[in-house]
Amino acid sequence: MEQLQGILKEYYGLDRTHVVPQKGGWAALAYKVQSERHAYFLKVYEKSRASTPKWTALIDDYVPVLLWLEEHSRLKGKIPVPILTKDGCYQCEDDEGIYLLYEYIVGDTIADTKLTKDQVRQLAEMIAELHRYGEEVPLVTSAMKESFTVPFLEQLRSTLDGELPYDLGKVLLHHIDSMKKLMLKIEELSEALKNRDLRMALCHTDVHGWNLMSTGQLKLIDWEGLKLAPVEADMMSFVDEPYFSEFMRIYANTHSHYEVNIEALTFYQGRRKLEDVWEFMEQLLYDEQNDEERTSTLNSLRKELEGIMP
Repeated sequence: MEQLQGILKEYYGLDRTHVVPQKGGWAALAYKVQSERHAYFLKVYEKSRASTPKWTALIDDYVPVLLWLEEHSRLKGKIPVPILTKDGCYQCEDDEGIYLLYEYIVGDTIADTKLTKDQVRQLAEMIAELHRYGEEVPLVTSAMKESFTVPFLEQLRSTLDGELPYDLGKVLLHHIDSMKKLMLKIEELSEALKNRDLRMALCHTDVHGWNLMSTGQLKLIDWEGLKLAPVEADMMSFVDEPYFSEFMRIYANTHSHYEVNIEALTFYQGRRKLEDVWEFMEQLLYDEQNDEERTSTLNSLRKELEGIMP
């Protein structure tokens, strides 16, 4: 932990800190940082991981939007925003990783717990508020704008056609045909959507129980995927939930004329399935993992593959 304590002192002026590992998410390691008077949350994106560039490339683009939302929208107090370094930067880095520091949120992760009716209301109101804002936000958002590209598809296709490690090949064996069919479908939708005139709104793009915390009020965390996109980029997270009708009833109070675009919804659902599969494959192909970690990743991959219908 000395290395992390050094980062905290050099970039944030925090001395005599106690750093404790927390349960991390998909993209980053997590630590609770306790100083003499305050608690913080440190996210660490390891440079050794193949997926890190994807999660960190747009930090300097999406963090200003979060700060703007915190200041100018009804999301104030409901979204975490990074603490600036001593030099006024949103992030810092060394040879090992890229670091973002936040205020520590005292609360419970929703995880797999069923949302209460009040939590459904809060979630619907948060997403409705987020979707009020689009390209008119007074910031440079061009790097965050949806292009409907699927940049990992060619690498995924060539990997499936190549020689695979035995354990990975065994898990993939009976799913390759269904994956290739889905890949073709997503490519078709990608080309079609590029020619549609669709309203772009700010979208979180990764809303699920592990990115929701309850502190008395609901907070939506992990904003690495923030985009200007059709709202189906978020709606894909809700359409299969038992609370979808109630969610939409509340959402309609803000967006009364909204109707789900099935073409966009199908694209986002399919792209997410393939993206999650490729994420696990990347870990197995390129990241250093011990036997236990590799077994866990293989099991996660197996679960994702079962969600791709033949």
